[in-house]
Amino acid sequence: MTHTCTLGTVTIGKGTLALIAGPCMAESLDLCLRVAETMNGLCHSLGVGYVFKASYDKANRSASGAYRGPGLAKGLKWLAQVRKTIGCPVLSDVHEVNQCAEAGEVLDGLQIPAFLCRQTDLIVEAAKTGKCVNIKKGQFMAPWDMCNAIEKVHAAGNDNALVTERGTFFGYNRLVSDLRAIVQMQAFAPVCFDATHSVQEPGGLGTASGGRREYAETLALAAMATGADALFIETHPEPDAARSDAASQIALSDMGGVVRRCLAVFELVQGFCRPGENRQ
Repeated sequence: MTHTCTLGTVTIGKGTLALIAGPCMAESLDLCLRVAETMNGLCHSLGVGYVFKASYDKANRSASGAYRGPGLAKGLKWLAQVRKTIGCPVLSDVHEVNQCAEAGEVLDGLQIPAFLCRQTDLIVEAAKTGKCVNIKKGQFMAPWDMCNAIEKVHAAGNDNALVTERGTFFGYNRLVSDLRAIVQMQAFAPVCFDATHSVQEPGGLGTASGGRREYAETLALAAMATGADALFIETHPEPDAARSDAASQIALSDMGGVVRRCLAVFELVQGFCRPGENRQ
């Protein structure tokens, strides 16, 4: 069975590539519009479905004094402006139950952060908005156990769910991607692969997370070869100056080549049968 989900005008899991991309943090309206316009134009030219993503509140920063973003009210206002001006669907994180209803009025999808993927009340409240619920797989979760998180969305009367793979813990400050998880989780939901968080080194800089952005495309290509339904990539015009995840974001100027190469692998894989399929 092939599972699909929908974020605005973009359907994930129907056999065409979808890309969720934007800066890690909504640092300013100008930044959000610039990235969304560039990525929307690129994806439109390639026939790739595009969803803009940026966080209005980075509630899980490494240090208590780290900047968290513009906050719920201003952040949602910026995201609404991106949606209106650029014409693309928008996605952002929710961290607390009381954020869901307000976020659901603006967003096409509500994202459950990896550390919160077992928080039943949060998932259920996000599902009640009727919008797509994208659950990031916790670094501590087995792929097959994520079916329980997806079932919480379904039990709340919402069949519009997506699961995103972003690596698992490997010792201290390191992540490793087990790409078997993509196939295993496709048994119950469409699967997105988060290339830039998978090269993150959580808390690796002491008061901030490190990362190795030079490996993000390698993992993205591997995920495409494995058959992932979508990609999640954080991108910024000046990654080293970004106020969050500076070490793992891909430069906006490099995204054209990255997306084209990933699309080439995705389309090649779509020409082959997956196990159990009978492609005509």
